[in-house]
Amino acid sequence: MAGKGQRNADAPWYRFDPRDYLARNYAHVRVEDRQVLELVRDFLGDAGRSRDRRGGLRGIDVGTGANLYPALSMLPFCESITLYEYAKSNLEWLTEQNAAEWPSWDPVWSGFWALLRERDPYARLGGHPRRLLAERVEIAEGSVFALDPAAGTWDMGTMFFVAESITAERAEFADAVRGFLAVLRPGAPFAIACMENSVGFEVGGVWFPAVAVDGADVGRCLAGRATDVAINRVEANGTSLRAGYTGMIVACGRASGVPAARDSSVGEHRPAHAKEVR
Repeated sequence: MAGKGQRNADAPWYRFDPRDYLARNYAHVRVEDRQVLELVRDFLGDAGRSRDRRGGLRGIDVGTGANLYPALSMLPFCESITLYEYAKSNLEWLTEQNAAEWPSWDPVWSGFWALLRERDPYARLGGHPRRLLAERVEIAEGSVFALDPAAGTWDMGTMFFVAESITAERAEFADAVRGFLAVLRPGAPFAIACMENSVGFEVGGVWFPAVAVDGADVGRCLAGRATDVAINRVEANGTSLRAGYTGMIVACGRASGVPAARDSSVGEHRPAHAKEVR
């Protein structure tokens, strides 16, 4: 991971524009997103069914922002899915969308769902599970740095394009990954996706920080905190999604239930974080 730079708490997350972000990144299913979603779908399709045959699992997507496909990947297995988000603008967008049963479904998320439902158990939910999604979603405000296993844990989790995309500090990236894992029950299946070598990005004319990471960096954060880990690299498809971008890293595995350990060199974390997806 390269260099130091802007910390999470110093970035202007209150200016994050989810509508601009959605239009820039999810107007259609990109080749890289397709490959990421296939990897996660196949992993959760197996792990989710064997995790708890009684059903009724609780899932969490950390830093949802304007990206719904991580939550969709958990929909067949969870009776509730917490969309955990910090930025006020993203929270407002998510709340409005969910109250109206996701009007962005047909122009955007139906394409991602079509990819998921190529396989059971997604196919059994049909082609338009938007009402089911609205019923199961719970929107919660909070920072990834303030996740507290003492306040509750989850049976399944996703965190896509968050840890590396909320800071330019390597220690904060590691803290975000470890904090996410710490709120998952032992054995809980998870999927983490990161932008490879990203150094920053623009949304709505505003620049936000990122830290360059690769698969080895992600693996080090998971060491001792996860089992059955598989890390895959998805090659960039010739489109520069953001500065420095060279591809996507996808890590799937099961949480070990190890408490998160903060890096004292970073100092106290203020809960100021927003989810970014690219």
